Parts: sequence; C-alpha cells; structure tokens
Amino acid sequence: MSETTNPHVAAAEQRKFVYDFTEGNKDLKDLLGGKGANLAEMTNLGLPVPPGFTITTEACKVYLETGAEPPALRDEVSAHLAALEATMGKKLGQADDPLLVSVRSGAKFSMPGMMDTVLNIGLSDASVAGLAQQSGDERFAWDSYRRLIQMFGKTVLGVDGDLFEEAIEEAKRAKGVTVDIDLDAGDLRRIVERFKGIVREETGRSFPQDPREQMDLAVCAVFDSWNTDRAKLYRRQERIPGDLGTAVNVCSMVFGNLGPDSGTGVAFTRDPASGQQGVYGDYLQNAQGEDVVAGIRNTVPLADLEQLDKKSYDQLMEIMETLETHYKDLCDIEFTIERGQLWMLQTRVGKRTAGAAFRIATQLVDQGLIDEAEALQRVNGAQLAQLMFPRFDETAASEQLGRGIAASPGAAVGKAVFDSYTAVKWSRSGEKVILIRRETNPDDLNGMIAAEGILTSRGGKTSHAAVVARGMGKTCVCGAEELEVDTKKRCLTAMSPDGKGRVVVEEGDVISIDGSNGRVYLGEVPVVPSPVVEYFEGRMHAGAEDADDLVKAVHRVMAYADRVRRLRVRANADNAEDAARARRFGAQGIGLCRTEHMFLGERRELVERLILADTDEERDASLNALLPLQKADFVELFEAMDGLPVTVRLLDPPLHEFLPDITELSVRVALAEARKDSNENDLRLLQAVHKLHEQNPMLGLRGVRLGLVIPGLFAMQVRAIAEAAAERRTANGDPRAEIMIPLVGTVQELEFVREEAERVIAEVEAAAGADLKLTIGTMIELPRAALTAGQIAEAAEFFSFGTNDLTQTVWGFSRDDVEASFFTAYLEKGIFGVSPFETIDRDGVGSLVRNAVEAGRATRPDIKLGVCGEHGGDPESVHFFHEVGLDYVSCSPFRIPVARLEAGRAAAESLGSDSR
Repeated sequence: MSETTNPHVAAAEQRKFVYDFTEGNKDLKDLLGGKGANLAEMTNLGLPVPPGFTITTEACKVYLETGAEPPALRDEVSAHLAALEATMGKKLGQADDPLLVSVRSGAKFSMPGMMDTVLNIGLSDASVAGLAQQSGDERFAWDSYRRLIQMFGKTVLGVDGDLFEEAIEEAKRAKGVTVDIDLDAGDLRRIVERFKGIVREETGRSFPQDPREQMDLAVCAVFDSWNTDRAKLYRRQERIPGDLGTAVNVCSMVFGNLGPDSGTGVAFTRDPASGQQGVYGDYLQNAQGEDVVAGIRNTVPLADLEQLDKKSYDQLMEIMETLETHYKDLCDIEFTIERGQLWMLQTRVGKRTAGAAFRIATQLVDQGLIDEAEALQRVNGAQLAQLMFPRFDETAASEQLGRGIAASPGAAVGKAVFDSYTAVKWSRSGEKVILIRRETNPDDLNGMIAAEGILTSRGGKTSHAAVVARGMGKTCVCGAEELEVDTKKRCLTAMSPDGKGRVVVEEGDVISIDGSNGRVYLGEVPVVPSPVVEYFEGRMHAGAEDADDLVKAVHRVMAYADRVRRLRVRANADNAEDAARARRFGAQGIGLCRTEHMFLGERRELVERLILADTDEERDASLNALLPLQKADFVELFEAMDGLPVTVRLLDPPLHEFLPDITELSVRVALAEARKDSNENDLRLLQAVHKLHEQNPMLGLRGVRLGLVIPGLFAMQVRAIAEAAAERRTANGDPRAEIMIPLVGTVQELEFVREEAERVIAEVEAAAGADLKLTIGTMIELPRAALTAGQIAEAAEFFSFGTNDLTQTVWGFSRDDVEASFFTAYLEKGIFGVSPFETIDRDGVGSLVRNAVEAGRATRPDIKLGVCGEHGGDPESVHFFHEVGLDYVSCSPFRIPVARLEAGRAAAESLGSDSR
C-alpha cells in the first residue's frame, strides 16, 4: 500500500503519536493501551508515578503496516524525552548521573507476558560507573547493566535467552553459590563482559552503547512483539482483535534492587482467586519487577511488607483503597520501593477466577460502588460454566504429594508432562495432561492451553503461570516448593506421605491438582458435583445459613439476570428425565425434542419393518405398532413440562441410520450364503440399505422429505402428539405442544404436511372433545428457507433456527468431518477466531437469521421465533439472538444457566446503551 492510500500514513502528519503521562486518562485505552491509560490516570490522581510518556497504538499500526515508524514520531519522542530529562534533572545515559528508562508494551487488553519489556535503557560502558557513584552501590550498577544486556539481547536482538542463563549459572557454580544475590560486583562485571561477548558471537555486532539507539530499537521491538507467535496465539485464545496494536510506555526507572530497603511487588485489592477482601500479593526484596512475575525467586506474602517497611506498607494500603474506589473493581497493582520511596508502576482491573468474579460483583453492590446492572456485566457465562465443573471428593482416599499456592481453582487430572511440546503432542492424541514446570514463561503458552492444569514449583499468585491460568480459566497450583521438578530428567520428586522416603513421578504418570486449595495428589482423585450445580438442581438453597458464599453470589446475580432478560430460555431434551432436570435448571419449556431418539434400542426393529414394508398393510401395521410407544413418550414429556411449551420435531435423520451398517450386513449375508443358510430378512435388509444409501445423506432423504415420501409417517407422529396432549388434558394437565417440521426449503412442503397434520389434529380433538391448541411451525436450517422466510411464514406459526445445519449448508461444511480434518489449521492460521459451529458466524449465517426474522415478522407479526442449535447455549451467540429479536433460545440442560445469565447480560447491556 502506498503512502497516499494507507489511511494510517496519510493522516500521520495530523496525528499526535506521543502523550505525556500527565495528558491521558483511563478512558483512552484504544489510543494509549491499558498500561499507558492507567499510568496517566494514576498521575491525574496524584499518586507517585515515575514521569514518562506513551507512544500510541496508532504509531504501532503505521509501523506494522509499513515496516517503518511514522515520519513525525522521532521528533515527537525527542521532544518528550527532552521534557522528561528536564523534569528529572539528568539526561538519558549521561556518564556521571544517567537517566535510565524502561520501555514496556501495553495493549488495550491485558496480555500478561505475551509482549516485550526492556528495563535499564541508557546504561553503557560509560554510564555504569556513574550509576555506581550516584547510587553508592557498585553491585547494583553492574547488576542493572547485566539485566539490560540480557533483556535487550533476548528481546531486541533475538539472542537465545538460555545462553545468558547458562552464563549466570556458570558464574554461580564457580563462586559456589545458588542465588543471584550472592554474586558480588566483581562477579557481575565479569558476567557483563561475558554477556557482551554472547551478543557479538550471536549477532555479529556489539551491544549498542548509544542510549538513544537502545531506546529506539527497544520501541521497535515492542511493536514487533505484537505479532509474535505467542502473542497471536494468546489473542486467538482470548478472542482479542489482531488489528489493535500495542502502545509503548517509556518510563523513568526506579530501582527495587538497591538493597534491603528496596524491593518490588504485585498487589491485589482483593484475592483474585477467591474474591475475599484482605491483603493479597507478593513482595521481593532487592529485586526488579521482572523477578516477581517470572517466578525465578520465591516471594514473600505482601503482608510481610508491614514488618519490612511499615511506612511504605501503610502508603500502599491507602493507594490500594483509593484505586479500588476509583475503578470500582478489583485492581492489580505493580509497585517498586526505592530506598523507602514507594512508586506505582502499573494498575489495571485485575484478572480473577470465576468464583472471585461472582463474589466481587456482589460485594461491590453491597458497598454501593456499582449497581446490579453493572454487577451483571462483571461476570459472564464462561465463568459460570467453570463453576459448574465437578470438584475433587475430599472424602476419597488419596496420596498427597505436596501443596503449593492455590492460584486458579478447579479439579484437574492428567498425565504428567514436563514441556509444552509434549503437552501439545499428547493432547492432540486425546491424552489429558498436567504441564509441570519450575516456572512458566510466555513460550509455554501452547502447552498451557493444551493442558488440563498447570503445576509449578516456583512463583506465587502473581507469577506468569498464575496470571495466565486465571485468565484462561485453567486450574493452576504454583510455588509447590517441596516438589523437586527436573525438566531434563522429566520427573518430579516428592517426600513420601510417611516422611521416610521419596516418591518419583515420571512423565506419563497420572497426577491430580486442586487449584482451590493447592494440593497435589498422585493418581486420579474422584470428583463430586459442584455446589453451584447442586444449587441449580434445587439440592442447595441460596438463602440457607450454611449455603456457600459463592452459591449466594451466583443466586443473586442469576436472580437479577432473570428479572431483566427478554429472551426466554428453553431446553433441548428428548425424554422426561432430561426435561425434569432442565426444568430444575430454569428451563421455560422445551425448544427441541428430537423424536428420532425415540426410535432407538428395541424399537429399531419396528422401524426396520416400516422401511422394508412392501404393501400399505405392512406399512400401516408398523406405524400402528409405533404409535402407542410414541404417545407414551410424549405423555411423560408433557407431564414433566406441564404448563410450559414443548416443541416436538418430527423425524429428521436419514432412514439408513436406523438400518444395520452396510459393510457388516454385507459380510453377514455373504457368510450365510457360503454356509447355504441365508436369512430372507437379512437379504431384504441389504437391498433396503443399498436402496437408501446416499453419497451425502445430510443433504438427502431426511426431514420433511421423509414425511412426503413415506405415507403416514408424519401423520402417525402428529397423532401421537395430539393424543398425548388430549390424555394430559383429561388428567387436568396443561400440555402446550408445538409441532415442528424439519428441513423445509419451500412453503409448498410445509403446506402439504400442515394440511395432513391439521386433519389428524381435528380428528383427535373431535374424539377428545377438547381444543388442544397445537401450533405448527418449522425449522429454518437451509439457506433457501432463510431467504424465503416471508413466504414460509404464511404457513408457519413459529420458526426455530437450526443453526447447526444452517452453518453446515451456508459454509458447505460437513460438521462430522471438517472439525477433525482442517479446523485446527484454520484456527491456528487465524482464518477462524473461533469455530462457526461454536459461536455463530454473524456476517454469514447471522445475516440469514436476521433476514428471516425481519421477513417472517413482516408476514406474520405475532410469529414466535427461537433457536435450537448448539449456538443457543453459547454466550456470544446469545447476545446476537437478543440483538436480532428472537423470543427464546434453546440449549442442552447443562447450559441453561449460562444462557439465562447471558440473556440477562444482553438485556442489561441494551438498557445501558439506551440510557447513554
């Protein structure tokens, strides 16, 4: 794209690409990224933020599209750097008293560890001595310099980070020490020389000594990190758009590695794992910020800071309260203490577990910080689904290996693996795995996604593993120090439960980890139902004194969602047992009863007779045998859903599904003929199977086509529905049956079946002496049906969108084949952000749904509109169905609470938009 046609470049001269921290605010996340916007907000609040400036996401977009920075950017950066130098009273990298800066990424949405940061920019051979003199600490100066070369070499110059780590390990071994802080200034000076040698050997150039060159190269590296494989993978996982770009924050350095009166930490205004109020976080003396999140040194609890530095602790507590009140939410805070002076380096609305999200939302309502509508926006259906997963049975016999920090709750069981490659490989083979590392880093993201859970022997609740796992809803146990993890030997060693020996867990051995209490077990631990599921099923009352506080929080949020939602929620259920469970989960009817499931098992033989029938008498005999069985099924279903609508779909799948497999039957017939004892019925069956065989059965003889080709089939089903409804009315029940004709593509098909159905219903009503109030509608699951919905609505009292088949026919995908064959590649390449069978394709399938809704209502204003495909329980899809004006969604019983919650969120969001 040329400069004249590139929209970013064309407007570059009119844009401002750099903002001082004093110029922005928290509402400018699109422009300044989350980190830059929040640094500006804290500056506006008068909090102690080191001075600095932010290079905008717009500059990043130009850079990524053109391969070069915007022409005006260098001059803008120079002007803001000069202002920063004037404020600080020193120049970047000056020899006697150097100004040092950090260059940090900061996208609109938090992407922990996925993009790059470089600290201590401005140090060089000339300025390191000045830093030592100015600080009075030679060790600190050389430690800062080695950190710069290490981070710059890996991040900016692409040097393998293991080479630097190996050099440090060699130095520690030579000195006979095990931790970095035991290396003195002389050791670190030699490490710096070794690091510079590694840079020359690996890149063919010397480590840059010009501080401005360091800063400019670091800025470009941060821009480039937006499109690294790990960043793109994380964005796909979290559904973050790929065109946002990242801002870059240039901030004057403050140092936590100046001795015991210095340090760095991460704090949360509430526990991100449980939501409880209190003092939560990690602190590390004599360290820089990367040491905490990397998990390379075990931290102390934030509460210990009160004894180490009470003045800074008290100030931090005041700031945390200020920020939570200002943001009206859990805040995640990074801070540094430099020789007793507290500095705030970052704040953001913190990631939290599903349980914490519900607890915090209701706590903030009780504190008057937010209202119920806002509380509803603070949780989502994916989090609710997590809370419905089973948990470990605490009463079961189990062998505990150790215990770490409960970083992200859940019950995860799988085979132990010790690297991400193996985790991905085994997972793709169908194995469930637990990824075990000393500590994770951004390169482990693939393995973390593939694993059922993550276990580390180092780090705390703010380590990389903990933060990323919470964001993904993965079970995680961190900082299990008593477990020795050897990734080279691919094993984990723990003290035996009796304390007399050692237990070795090798790769492939099954372990269980509990992210709710931090326990690690050998082998598979049994699970029990979630208390949230027990609440939904009515086995636990939210108002009871002994009810779990999480259950109470879920109850409050769900009650508000139910009050405000417009969409009703039904269930996909085919029998009375599923219907009863769905009703307990809050279903307001059945949106899809699949009658084909009623023809399986012992009844398959009756269907075979129907298919093999050569005469009207044989066919009628088969239908008459099926009628009472169908009727009995419907009586049970209508009783379970008494007073609520039940949509019954007439037989839909191809008839060959009810016949034996063609290969097995052919072999059976051939063997029988070889023995000269062939079975006449098998021969007739084989002829029928051959006759009904189709190259693409999902587009063949099924749905309404069956009703038109096999006389009496649909009439029998309609009669069974009508007679069951009549029987329930006689028993003082309130059946509300709806008859749904599947796979209609033209109104003429529906008119033909409707005419026959109305005749049967009239006969049953006359015999019963009652108006059964049965309605007749259709599934919209073919593109032609969606495009001609106005015509079809003339003969349909309701539409139910079958989005599974509609997605197949719109995309030309066979769901049974494509998900296994190439969807993984499409997702990895970013062609799909998510499978169109999981979340509705708004642009393609969604536009057909919208068209059918508008056309259907134009013809029949009172038409009832719903959806019964799997999308009916998908959170994002529910919002779409609310937007287009459907009356209800229908989904599997287990997903009903999720659909209820998301329907409420969609309504609350609409109300908020209207008020704005």
